[in-house]
Amino acid sequence: MKEKEEENVVSLYPEEQKMTEKEWQKSIPAQVFLNYFFAINYHIQHFNDNGLAHLTFFKEAKPELNEQDIEAVKRLLLNCWSTEYALRATAELGDEAYMRNALHWTFPQAYYTVFAGLQAFLRTRGVSSNHEALILREAGRLVVKNAYSRAIGFYASGHYEDFNINRLPLAHYKPGLQIAGKELEAQAQIGQFLRTTRRQKAKTVRQQVQANPATAIRSSRTNEVLQKFGPQHWQQLTWRVGYTTIFDLMARLRISSSHREIERFVQADIDFKLFHESLLEIVSYLNGIHESYVAQAMGMQQYEAFVQELPKHLQNSFAAARMQERIKPLFTEDDYQLGQAA
Repeated sequence: MKEKEEENVVSLYPEEQKMTEKEWQKSIPAQVFLNYFFAINYHIQHFNDNGLAHLTFFKEAKPELNEQDIEAVKRLLLNCWSTEYALRATAELGDEAYMRNALHWTFPQAYYTVFAGLQAFLRTRGVSSNHEALILREAGRLVVKNAYSRAIGFYASGHYEDFNINRLPLAHYKPGLQIAGKELEAQAQIGQFLRTTRRQKAKTVRQQVQANPATAIRSSRTNEVLQKFGPQHWQQLTWRVGYTTIFDLMARLRISSSHREIERFVQADIDFKLFHESLLEIVSYLNGIHESYVAQAMGMQQYEAFVQELPKHLQNSFAAARMQERIKPLFTEDDYQLGQAA
C-alpha cells in the first residue's frame, strides 16, 4: 500500500524525481543508511537546543531509589559503558578496511549500548522489564512527554496509511541521495527514515498479531484470519505500534551476520569512517541524556563516586568526561545531597 502522506511529499531535488527504483535499490541499505544516521547526527549537532536543564520534565522528575534499584541501575550502566567502550575501540583503530568488516558487531553494539542506558533510565522510573518491545514503547511515551531534549524529540505517529511526522517541520520534503549539508536535507532524510521504520514496525506487529489465533483479526463474514488488511484493520493495530522515535531508528542497526544485507554493507562503496563517527556521536549524545537522569535519581555525589570506582578499562574514560562536561553543569551543590537511597 502507498501511504497518503508520501503522495504529498515535496521533492527536495526535482532532478531526482525520475530516479528509477532500481537505482534506489543499488544504494540501499548502505548509502541511504549512512545518510540517515549522518542526518540524525547533523540535526543534533546543528539544533539550537538548551538541553535537559530547561526541560520541565527533567526539573520535576526526582525519583527516589532504594538499594536494589541503585544496584540494578549500576549493572545496566556498566553494560552500557562496556558496550560503548567496545564500539569506540573499533573507531580508535582508524582503519577503514577494519571498520568495514567490523559492521557485523559495531551495528548491534551501537544499538545495545543505547538500549542498556535506556533501561537504566527507565529503572529509575520504576520500569524494570527486559522486554524490548515494552522498553521501546515506554521510550516512545517519554519522547512525546518531552523527557528528551528537543533535538531528538521528533517522532512518527498515526495509522499505517496515514503517518504523521511530529516536531520535524521540514520532514515533508523528499530526501536526496547525498549526505545532508543543511537542516532541510537532514530533516527530509530523518522524516523518510521514520516513515520506513514505522511501516516496517507496523508490518511486524501485524505478523505477530495474525500469527496468534487468540489475537488475530478475523473476517466478520467468514471468521477466518484476515490475509489482506484495509485501513480499518490497520487502525486496530496502531495502539500496539506505539510511537516511532529515535530509539526505533537505532533498533534498525540490529542486523544479524546471517542476513544477506550485511554483506551488501561490507561490499558497498561508502565512507565507513564517517558512518562510524556518526554512530559514535549519536550514541554519546543519547547515553549522556540517560546518564543525566540516572545521576539525578542517584544523587550527583553517589553517581560521581560510582564513576570514580569503575573497572580499569573504564577509568578516566568517556563516562567520566561526559560526567564532567555534560552532567555536572546540570546540578547545583544542593543537588549533590539529593536522591540518596531511600
